[in-house]
Amino acid sequence: MKFIIAMIQPHKLPDVKKALFDVGIHRMTVSNVLGCGQQKGFTETYRGVIHEVNLLKKIRLEIAVNEDFLEPTIKAIIDGAKTGKIGDGKIFVMDMSECIRIRTGERGNEAIG
Repeated sequence: MKFIIAMIQPHKLPDVKKALFDVGIHRMTVSNVLGCGQQKGFTETYRGVIHEVNLLKKIRLEIAVNEDFLEPTIKAIIDGAKTGKIGDGKIFVMDMSECIRIRTGERGNEAIG
């Protein structure tokens, strides 16, 4: 079992969701987050005052998958999120030791679905 965390640009969420649905991934958690990486933010002037914006809006996807869905999930996220420009995002893959479905008490691969 693997736990995938992906940081993507907000406007790419519909494309990533479609790519995930196309490979049979329908279960995910989506959060609005702020962060910065190589983009390092930008400055803007409002009423003559310079504001430095160094935390940019991003979308955080969290997806738990069984081993056989790992590579299709990663490929779908890349296909949906990639623009070829700086700020496309990152994907983190971690081992998941246990998963338990609260409703039924199922554990492991059966709980992920």
